[in-house]
Amino acid sequence: MTREEKSIAIEDLTAQLAGTNIVYVADISGLNAETTSSLRRACFKAGIKLEVVKNTLLTKAMEASENNYGELPEVLKGNTSIFIADVANAPAKIIKEFRKKSDKPVFKGAYINSEIYIGDNLLDSLASLKSKEEVIGEIIGLLQSPAQRVISALKNQFANEEEGAES
Repeated sequence: MTREEKSIAIEDLTAQLAGTNIVYVADISGLNAETTSSLRRACFKAGIKLEVVKNTLLTKAMEASENNYGELPEVLKGNTSIFIADVANAPAKIIKEFRKKSDKPVFKGAYINSEIYIGDNLLDSLASLKSKEEVIGEIIGLLQSPAQRVISALKNQFANEEEGAES
């Protein structure tokens, strides 16, 4: 790879990082072609961009980014792939699903909304994070619940008043 090609690759990675608040870093090396293809399909269906990257280029892109990746560049050893997503828990769920059949992908770390998560032991916690849509749905449900009780109480009161008027 020439110096110019490296520079272009760093610029591309920097642009990708600038366009997202959710980046997972994992090692998918050692997966056979069929499993790798299956992983890529699962990522595509979930709206996740999966890309194998060179550690030095990703480190330079992280340094050039406006985001603070903290200690994340320190875990960039060995083979590295990045998962870029719009939903915070989506990559963790996919990694966890694939780990049911294999010991890979190995989760190295993540950058999620300015927070840094490092270590494979955090995968379960990240997979259980609620997405923005899930949180909004829960809030709407909580807000609707008292309103539904009031409406039900008013209907019952109205029904009781009508029964009293008929007798």
